[in-house]
Amino acid sequence: MSDKIRPQHTARKAILYIRQSSAYQVTHNVESQKLQYAMEDRLQHLGWREIEVVDEDLGRSASGAVTRTGFERMVAQVCMGQVGAVAAREVSRFARNSREWQQLVEVCRVVDTVLIDQETVYTPRQSNDRLLLGLKGSLNEYELDLLRQRSWEARREKARRGELIVSAPVGFIKTDQQRLEKDPDRRVQQAIQLVYSKFVEIGSVRQTLLWFLEHDLELPVHDAQGQTHWKRPYYGTVYKMLTHPAYGGAYVYGRREKLMDYTNGQPRQSHRKKPRSQWLSLIPNNHEGYVSWEQFEKIRTMIQENNRGPGKTGAIQSGPALLGGLLRCRRCGRKLMINYTGNHHDVVRYVCDRGWMDNGAPRCIAFGGITVDEAMATEILRVVQPAALEAAVLASEEETHKQDEVLEALQRDLEAARYGAQRAQKQYDATDPENRLVADELERRWNQALERVREIERRIHEHAGHHDTTSAPSLQEFEHLASDLESVWHSPDSDIRLKKAIVRTLIHEVVVDVDADHGELILIIHWKGGVHTELRLPRRRRGQNGAQTSKDIVEAVRILARVCSDDWIAAALNRSGLLTGRGNYWTKERVVSLRTYYEIPCYQPDRCESEGWMNLTQAAKHMGIHGHTLRLAIQRGEIEAQHPVSGGPWVLNRSALHTEAALRLIERIQQRRNLTTPTSKQEDFDFSNT
Repeated sequence: MSDKIRPQHTARKAILYIRQSSAYQVTHNVESQKLQYAMEDRLQHLGWREIEVVDEDLGRSASGAVTRTGFERMVAQVCMGQVGAVAAREVSRFARNSREWQQLVEVCRVVDTVLIDQETVYTPRQSNDRLLLGLKGSLNEYELDLLRQRSWEARREKARRGELIVSAPVGFIKTDQQRLEKDPDRRVQQAIQLVYSKFVEIGSVRQTLLWFLEHDLELPVHDAQGQTHWKRPYYGTVYKMLTHPAYGGAYVYGRREKLMDYTNGQPRQSHRKKPRSQWLSLIPNNHEGYVSWEQFEKIRTMIQENNRGPGKTGAIQSGPALLGGLLRCRRCGRKLMINYTGNHHDVVRYVCDRGWMDNGAPRCIAFGGITVDEAMATEILRVVQPAALEAAVLASEEETHKQDEVLEALQRDLEAARYGAQRAQKQYDATDPENRLVADELERRWNQALERVREIERRIHEHAGHHDTTSAPSLQEFEHLASDLESVWHSPDSDIRLKKAIVRTLIHEVVVDVDADHGELILIIHWKGGVHTELRLPRRRRGQNGAQTSKDIVEAVRILARVCSDDWIAAALNRSGLLTGRGNYWTKERVVSLRTYYEIPCYQPDRCESEGWMNLTQAAKHMGIHGHTLRLAIQRGEIEAQHPVSGGPWVLNRSALHTEAALRLIERIQQRRNLTTPTSKQEDFDFSNT
């Protein structure tokens, strides 16, 4: 027994601390565990009878990056004076960082607790032992840093050579030679290739995802064990496939870095994506990819351009603005923004507000977008008109190819489902029928696999039936559509996203400015082929928009305003089934807005009386005849009158009631009245004499 161990030490219990740094060591380094547990015999030999083994920190590092509950519990018992000795196979098991090591040594010094390892006994109250413990703690920490540094440098050098593969992305497998090869499962390969082909066709990650969701197609994913499973895709699945350089045949390492931060005093790790210039290794054409490296770079550029930001076009949006992301201010060089106004938020207005929003600079230009969009549509149609027929035929062939892609994907799913059903059947046939606990479960799995097969067969049948009923247009129909391309473009059924895709295919950007002196918009179109054209368009006045009220309604309001107030005009227009240019019902306020814009004077009784305007009832009273009689005369063309809307009043002028035709009408009516008036000379007819 060592002379450093006193009776006050053995009177208290001893704690044997056991730890290994990782789960791998716990599983594979079993001999190390046995040696650490054997320290209990040494403690008994030194005179302790009460020994507590603390081994709940197995698989936890002592570098200070993780919380060790066993170590904290041991230190707490030492602080309470309940422990006479703390032991470990090597003192490096206690801690490999100065903070926790010095804390343990200082606490043991205060409460007179000895530290024991395989070699000797340390008394922290003795200066020599305390110095030795301090040196061993520093050496343990330095040793850990040295091992970590050597391992990291070896790892970095291996990664620079392209020989370090931690895990294989979906669609690849890691070989024994530390290389990536395509997954031999043809279903996995074709699914990933379909993701790339659809993105090249659509041009948006989210729209590609929506296409897969629309057709209810699954994509492969890896679980925690690296096994491939098929699931309904989400945005991260598609985005990772399109942006991981491995799919372009490149080896990459060091795209992310770990960051350590402390929340409520607890260390937490997070990851940050690094820019490409800071990647440790990027080796193109290192293995066979699903696309070439050049095509992968083009796809990466397309994804970056879809992000909103300075100098970027942004992804195609669903709003009615045709030139979103393509207009650039000639004055400040910034991209123009889009504002939607109106009751239904369908009125487009382009504004240059970015300088004002970011830096408080004065606003540059702003103008209505309807004139610009219409002019740009005309230019686009002029360019694509010569190739309209060829494009229509290619579009039909592409649509047929799309249907084939969906059908092929469903057939691959069916083949995989049938294999799963056959495998489940073999498992069921191989089991003992008497063992119902196992047989029932295998039968249930077999039934689920068969139900999956029937579901996919039903979807294939529905898809094939829909494809058969949709006949391809003939060449004559294509020729008719190509000749009337403008009607197809302006049809309400035309997809606005398709129009925007056509515009972006042909136009790089449009530089725009406003000439306030001449009231013009100046547009310089930069076409993709390098040609530049200039357009000068009249600038719309404030309040003017493309959905204008028809001229017939404006003229009707001009006539009705002579005899009707604004609310009566609105009622007459609504009774006649007439709507505003935006498809709304008429109100008093809308009538006032229309009159103000077209400078139509409002109804005033004094002005109406002085100018001689009156409605049908007033005119009939003025002539002393019945209103029905006057209407018939107007319909015969004897008296001039206006009837602007079917549900509104007739409008007459006093001058039309004093013409020769009107006087003859009054004379005829008076003569008829005289003939039908009874006189004193008229005799009574006595029916009694008949």
